[in-house]
Amino acid sequence: MDLDRKQCHYCGKSILGRVDKKFCDDYCRNSHNNQRRIGDSAEVRNIMGYLKINRNILEGILVDGVEKVKVPKERLHRLGYHFKYHTHTFINWKGNVYTYSFDYGFVELEDGWILVVRDLGDQPSKSNKSN
Repeated sequence: MDLDRKQCHYCGKSILGRVDKKFCDDYCRNSHNNQRRIGDSAEVRNIMGYLKINRNILEGILVDGVEKVKVPKERLHRLGYHFKYHTHTFINWKGNVYTYSFDYGFVELEDGWILVVRDLGDQPSKSNKSN
């Protein structure tokens, strides 16, 4: 059987192992992916950072398997939530607009309160994409 020698996509060394292997080691794989990400503009990297921060803040509010929690909007401000950035919105049948950062979101309630929720994936797909 003739073995085709593959070369590492990053350093060009011969690769041994699985037939679908692309890199000779973790260093080359990580270096290749880091170099690819450099192509993203600083603005895109910053926005992705804000989206991740927002998601982590909302995730931190929902602890111990709780799926929704009512908190003051001021708490999100104090934690560093960036209200300008979100991944999508969802409008429920009552017309309430839920603002999401990936799978965690919130709906604004009266008197400065917010209901933080986790999307479990069973909602209808009536969503509006926005920045």
